[in-house]
Amino acid sequence: MQSWEQIREIVNSFIAGLDIERRPEELYRPITYTLSQSGKRVRPVLFLMAYNLYKDNVEQALYPAVAMETYHNYTLIHDDVMDRADIRRGKPTVAAKWGDNAAILSGDTMLVIAYEFMTKSPDDKLRPMLDLFTRTAKEIGEGQQFDMEFETRDNVTEEEYLEMIRLKTSVLMAACLKMGGILAGASESDLDNLYAYGETMGLAFQLQDDLLDVYGDAAVFGKKIGGDIVCNKKTFLLIKALELASPEQRAALEEWMQKETFDKEEKIAAFTQIYDSIGVRRLCEERINELFAKCDAYINAVSVSADRKAELKKFVDSLLNRNL
Repeated sequence: MQSWEQIREIVNSFIAGLDIERRPEELYRPITYTLSQSGKRVRPVLFLMAYNLYKDNVEQALYPAVAMETYHNYTLIHDDVMDRADIRRGKPTVAAKWGDNAAILSGDTMLVIAYEFMTKSPDDKLRPMLDLFTRTAKEIGEGQQFDMEFETRDNVTEEEYLEMIRLKTSVLMAACLKMGGILAGASESDLDNLYAYGETMGLAFQLQDDLLDVYGDAAVFGKKIGGDIVCNKKTFLLIKALELASPEQRAALEEWMQKETFDKEEKIAAFTQIYDSIGVRRLCEERINELFAKCDAYINAVSVSADRKAELKKFVDSLLNRNL
């Protein structure tokens, strides 16, 4: 067994050694720029740690694992165009650095590269890998569409929101874990539990992102604080605030949400003050902790020894320890 830090270094070294550059340079430079920004490499690490539950030679699964990282970064490039975001992981987004057209085209090419990497799976595992990859990609698109539609609605329910983030965020983490298990020859029961583990963990991970967008340290979070507020994104915090607000608080929130021109910092401060008054930060933290507690049942049901699962559980626990 290898630690998650060791697996992350294996992933980083592998990505650094990829020969992606082709002509025209303007198409591929944003791709190498994006993939070079490492972070925790959550998705490929989950993929390889699931594989490592059963097999030790994680290098055999690197191409499909990095396919998931490449796909994830493709979605981020396009998300940043849609959100008009100019900072990602503490650096200018592709759209901010090269323009929307370059971001769209380079992102599209990353999607093709992700499929190219996925086809390097062993022949006897290729069909289930591609089937799950394709289904996951469609679900993520569905989640993104729901997310955009929610921006113009003021009656989004908590249940609708959780389903949206399941599609937009959780299914990718779940797929990474299940794919690692597929490549390693895990049983159907284990594959189901690995998927449920990732799905539940992904919900908690996204709720924490909601929290960090308001209460995080921009230097640690890697992007500007308050971006969701500026874009009227229906996060868990805003949905609960609208549900629990007094008439005066709701009126203030709605007034800000309807403004087409405004001072961003002033809007962020106004929302944060209302969130503090209502106590939605505590509610969000409680839900995150509930979800991570549910994860334990799924990982405990995976039929490998506890010592082989310990490092995966340690990595997932570390995902909660991002600074607020």
